Order: sequence, then C-alpha cells, then structure tokens
Amino acid sequence: MTRMPVGTARSSHEDATTAGSAAARAALAGLDGADPDLVIVYASIRYDLAALLAGIRAVTGETPLIGATTSGQFTEGEFIPPGPAVSVMILGGGRYQFGTAVVGGISDDTVAAGHDLARRALGAAGPATAPHGALLVLADGMAGDMQGLLTGMHRVTGARIPVVGGAAGDDRTFAGSSVFHGGEVVANGAVAAWIGSEHPLRVVSGHGWQPEGLPMLVTRVEGQVVHEIDGRPAIEVYREVVVDDAPAAVPEGARVDWRTAHSFGLIEPDGTQVVRGAYVDEHGALRTFTPLPEYCAVQIVSADQQSLLEVIDEVVEDALSDIADPAVMLTFSCIARLDLLRDREGEEAARLHKASGSVATFGFYTYGEFARSVSVSGYHNATITALAL
Repeated sequence: MTRMPVGTARSSHEDATTAGSAAARAALAGLDGADPDLVIVYASIRYDLAALLAGIRAVTGETPLIGATTSGQFTEGEFIPPGPAVSVMILGGGRYQFGTAVVGGISDDTVAAGHDLARRALGAAGPATAPHGALLVLADGMAGDMQGLLTGMHRVTGARIPVVGGAAGDDRTFAGSSVFHGGEVVANGAVAAWIGSEHPLRVVSGHGWQPEGLPMLVTRVEGQVVHEIDGRPAIEVYREVVVDDAPAAVPEGARVDWRTAHSFGLIEPDGTQVVRGAYVDEHGALRTFTPLPEYCAVQIVSADQQSLLEVIDEVVEDALSDIADPAVMLTFSCIARLDLLRDREGEEAARLHKASGSVATFGFYTYGEFARSVSVSGYHNATITALAL
C-alpha cells in the first residue's frame, strides 16, 4: 500500500492572511505534487480567523478543511506555546476517503449535536463507504458536556467506529474558542472528518496518572459540581486525600483556581481509568470539567512530570503497532499536561516526534480529549490521545 503524502508547516507571522497562506504553501509543497484530500488547521485566537482561513484557502482551494483554535500546538517535534501561531497539515494521495461536516449551537443539546455531526460527516463521504473508518472530532471546549457529544455520535456509528480529537482552546484567555469548516469560523460548534479506510483504524490514549487511596462512589452530582462521595460532603473526602493541590508554579495565563495536580480517575469496567480534571472553585465547591455520572466509581489520581512524559512512548508504540507504512500521527494533548510539565513543556513534542521515527507528528493542546475505541465513554482530561494514518 502506498504511503500517504503529508505536508506540515507553521507560521507566526503577525498578519493573519500572510500567516495562513505561508503555512499552506509550505505544507502543500510537502505533497510533492499529489492532490490534497484534507486540510487540518490549528490556530491561535489572536488572529483574525476569517482572514487566516481565507489566506489558507487561497492556496488549497476547495479542498475540505477542518480545524480549531488552540492553547498551544506541536508539529514535527516543535513545541509552539500559546500565542500567535498557525499550523497546517495537508493529507493527500487518495489513500483515505474523507467527509467533513460542522454543527453549531452544540451547548443546547450536545447529544443531538453529536448525532447530527456524525450523520452529516458520514453522508459527506459519499455512497462508496470504505469498510473501516474513524471520526476525527474538534469541538468548542467550553460548550457543555463533551461526553454527550460522543454519546450522540455513538448512536450513529455504533461501537465499531473509533473517535479521536480534542476540545478547542483559546490561549488560556477563557474568552471563547472556535472550530473551522471550509472558510467558516464557528463558535459553540463542532466539526468532524469521517476517515474511510481499507484497513482498521485504532485510537489510543494514555495519561500517566496514578491512583491515590481506595475506589469511592460518587453519590450526588449536579452538573459539574460533585456534592457527595460515599454519602459524605465531596470536598471533605477530597481534602482527606489531597492535602495540598497547588502546583509548584502557576503557568503564565493559567487560572490560579484550576488546580491540576490531582484529578479523578473514572474507573471503567476493564479496570482502566478515564481522567476527569478536578478543581476547587472560588466558592469552595469541588468541580470537574465535564460531569461525572452519578453512582460512578472513582479514585483520586496524581501525576509527576516523568510519568507524563514516559506514557508518550507507550501511546506511540500502540498507535503504530497495527498499521502498514503510517505517514502521520494525529495527536491531542491536554493543557493540564502542559501546566504540569512547566519547565519541561517542550519535551513532550520532542519525545513524541522521536518515538514516531519517520512518521510526521501534528497536534495541539486542548481543553479535553476525545478517544473512544469500543465503548461509549471516551472524553478525557489531562490525557494524550492519538490516531496513526
């Protein structure tokens, strides 16, 4: 099977149109004349995003385009911190079948939005559907229950279709994130690319977090607020395990009250854990970034820098294990990981690239990660997820 042509490039030019067109031209050159099939764009909110996309599409034309705003990016081993930058990847050569779609207003009903998004993306791929596939999903990271979005997609695709992607960021400004579809910038939206394949595709994830204490039962939640654990006030139970949750240093731009040194590990039926970021808000309430299911089993988890870095090798090895002649590793890492790595923040991108060998690496720092393989669950925090193509 012929290896898929891939081109990647980035620009930090201060003018949005110039930055977009420069990155797109350099990425397109990497295809060595092959026809482009899909354009993926990650960009800072500090740009005029409509002008940025116009600059890219002046180069790539009507080639399907999806993307998102970020809180930092990484491409080919280079760490790009939050701030003015755009990264462009172009996939070509006809090895995969792509269909893209976008939905808006997802905060009104994330389950319905996910259902609609998956249906539209699958329909856009055309009638000659490949025997295998995956969904690449990018969503506004502040638009509600992202697990609900996955649930809606699951109802269309069934359990056999893996989902990968991330929740858009906004350079830690918390002013609002957006997704891209074609030349359109959409707030409170989600975008997806159906990836049709002749061979099975695998989504993998890893986090490096370790449990502290015994499993507990969440006995009362209200949205993102955890009220009771094991029938007791949740904050009391949390404080018994977490004596000091403050990071050693608060990264520039990070919210002081978003404590990332400890999280919840949502225990899955197979014994693995899905990380759910937790913090104590200004009112002393224990919150998670996405709601925990009532009566779920959890453990409090923590992580150190070395564990966060070492899990990268495991994720890459797993992602590359069952694919012939892979060309690219599409990767999504959480802004919480970046905050915890602090002075070692550049090591993640470098380690990912080294472990991937000749395979191109491309991704961004998210407000949450999608990685669903065969179950309904699959929205993560403080995790790194990947799909090799």
